[in-house]
Amino acid sequence: MTSTHAFWLAGRQATGESGFDVTSPWDGTTVGTVSLPTDAQVEEAVAAAYAVRDEFAATPAHVRAAALDHVGRRLAERTEEIARLISAENGKPVKWARGEVGRAVSVFRFAAEEARRFNGGEAQRLDTDAGGQGRLALTRRFPKGVVLGIAPFNFPLNLCAHKIAPAIAAGAPLILKPAPATPLSGLILGELLAETDLPAGSWSILPVPNDKMPALVQDERLPVISFTGSETVGYAIMDSVPRKHCTLELGGNGAAVVLADWASDEDLDRAAARIATFSNYQGGQSCISVQRVIADAAVYDRLLPRIVAAVEAQVTGDPNDDATDVGPLVSEAAAQRVEAWVREAVDAGAKLLTGGKRDGASYAPTVLTELPADTTLAREEVFGPVLSVQRVTGEAEAFAAVNDSKYGLQAGVFTHDLQAAFRAHRALEVGGVVIGDVPSYRADQMPYGGAKQSGVGREGVKFAMDDYTYERVLVLTGLAL
Repeated sequence: MTSTHAFWLAGRQATGESGFDVTSPWDGTTVGTVSLPTDAQVEEAVAAAYAVRDEFAATPAHVRAAALDHVGRRLAERTEEIARLISAENGKPVKWARGEVGRAVSVFRFAAEEARRFNGGEAQRLDTDAGGQGRLALTRRFPKGVVLGIAPFNFPLNLCAHKIAPAIAAGAPLILKPAPATPLSGLILGELLAETDLPAGSWSILPVPNDKMPALVQDERLPVISFTGSETVGYAIMDSVPRKHCTLELGGNGAAVVLADWASDEDLDRAAARIATFSNYQGGQSCISVQRVIADAAVYDRLLPRIVAAVEAQVTGDPNDDATDVGPLVSEAAAQRVEAWVREAVDAGAKLLTGGKRDGASYAPTVLTELPADTTLAREEVFGPVLSVQRVTGEAEAFAAVNDSKYGLQAGVFTHDLQAAFRAHRALEVGGVVIGDVPSYRADQMPYGGAKQSGVGREGVKFAMDDYTYERVLVLTGLAL
């Protein structure tokens, strides 16, 4: 059954003059119809956010924390309903969608905790020099202004939460643009926020079409932009507004390194299982999914067949089925792109060990070896259920292979050697190094972001709050210290 979804304008429900259908990538059915805001309504939302910015920054911490706690509780209460919605609009298997709801619950809980302790102020005595005698500096953080949050389709609830929750916790008004393919999960967050006592105008959720975004990006009343999505779009935004503060999470082509000491049968079975799961979870549509496996020659021949077997054991099919591991990609066009990249790689000499088949929006979990370095699949983020396996000799060659990429989001290193773990942390040009596991691990409270062309800035609740605010110093004079 489909339904009509309004958007949220300055904290209240609103409808526009037209709408669009959200369809399931699995079977093409209409999941819901979403109303589009008019230009006048977008202007109303921006004006309201700008007008309320001082009031919202001064809102007591307990008010903001209570609102965040409320959203987290309501998400938890409605877990199954919302997971089914995510699965319907995104194609994500429902078991992964449930995990996404659980993560969003945590994001709002972390944000409520941070709202209560953030900006307590740091005192610094200044009488360390004679000219500072009797003076004390107190440093606090204040919002830079209204945040424009732009969220992607692959985690339609949790990545909206990562825009909304830190802004509210920091007292920064927010205008959220959910992805056009998956707006319903973001609008659910609006429904829950509308149940709170946050000031009118402090938040709006607007499913604005992509072609309407340049005007919002350029609007001087929105000095902070938090974008998660493609490298092309992210850097185009940054280039168009060089004087704005931009946080960009732009993806990667995550590498899992298996060093020579990870050599027991138990070790290799675990690595293969984790690699197979996290090259294919979310249909491979995760910025930190495993795209490259870099295995030492000492373990390569024993690891490769295990990876192929584990990938072939992934259950593909209906995302509504609890047994399904891998559902469709977000659209047939996305699956066709992945198909073209794999075909190009095979034509160039890569060996296809399993997969390589498309059925509508679904693409079979795929493993390649001997991938030529100049192929698109080797250079770019595939954002699909495809991985390549590469043989290297020694730790130094493995780390160099990880760094041989324009991206640097996260890397996983399977090793028991503590010294190798620290060497990896020093050598790898990425935002995060995960030891003993794949690069796909993310705790929502930790700093998350990349190096090189994987973006700038950090997500993670406290770190996003730092990004949305700036330090302001108060100097007190004439004190008897």
